[in-house]
Amino acid sequence: MRDKIILLGHGSGGQMMSDLINDVILPNIYTDGFFPEQEDAAFVDAPPGRLLFTTDSYVVDPFIFPGGNIGDLAVNGTINDLAMRGGTPIAISLGFILEEGLFIEDLKTVLRSIGCAARDAGAHIVCGDTKVVPRGRGDKIYINTSGVGAARDGLDIKGANARAGDVLIINGTIGDHGVAVLSKREGMRFETPAVSDTAALHTLVDDLLNSGVETHTLRDPTRGGLATVVVEIAEAAGVCVKLDERSIPVSRAVAGACEILGLDPLLVANEGKVIAVVAGKDADKALSVMRAHPLGREAAIIGEVTQSPAGRVTMTSFIGGSRIINRLPGELLPMIC
Repeated sequence: MRDKIILLGHGSGGQMMSDLINDVILPNIYTDGFFPEQEDAAFVDAPPGRLLFTTDSYVVDPFIFPGGNIGDLAVNGTINDLAMRGGTPIAISLGFILEEGLFIEDLKTVLRSIGCAARDAGAHIVCGDTKVVPRGRGDKIYINTSGVGAARDGLDIKGANARAGDVLIINGTIGDHGVAVLSKREGMRFETPAVSDTAALHTLVDDLLNSGVETHTLRDPTRGGLATVVVEIAEAAGVCVKLDERSIPVSRAVAGACEILGLDPLLVANEGKVIAVVAGKDADKALSVMRAHPLGREAAIIGEVTQSPAGRVTMTSFIGGSRIINRLPGELLPMIC
């Protein structure tokens, strides 16, 4: 029988909480044995210039899914939020809400994934907090993160910078994460299983920016999918975005699952994708740079930016017709990221 986490009571003190942190959490995140100081705040060496700061919370069900788990998802998602402004990760915090009854081995799996994801990305987990709540007051495990990153000097990448003449490029297939989590949650099996695309995108972004490509906007289409993020860009910049459905990469597994489930891949969450809005003159160069990176081998130009009608997104379909694309009105797939 697998060990479970028992109820530890309120607050963060107590011998049982100390044992959990020192015997389970720290050794599985920091496999080199060098643990951060257990003080109320951590010192962080910051480079000169501006810093980027972000925060997010992760409430995935199930928290272990094909291609990853809530642990690497939390680290990668935090790094990606920094990368979308051209930032390099410096430090990440972790806050855990654990429910009584969580299997220790499952927690260890998540913790090891956190450690691996952070090491692979060159990011440092510098501080954290752990709380245990009674059975029925949580959903096994929630994670909150904050991330600090170094900003590039003079660079201000944002949605409002998209302009007429730009093109939109995505680094690969859409909908993989959402379908992977949903299929695991519902116990669905497909001939070709969907696997989450969770990944840290900062090195791909670095390659793009270092190449000299004139990059105006970077966004990761997570909750709400590609459609929601593109609408947000169009509205922020006061431009029209014209997508081409024939150019948007969708894997056979995701296409088949969405057809069966009645889902639109454009609205399904991703966790390892970036939409880059770049100057049209640099489109081919940007595409080449992305395809040279392991996370961009299936990169494709999926649309263009025009001046009007402002704030609108349209899409040319497979059969040549045109339709208006709207953002996700509610929560299509709850507890997905």
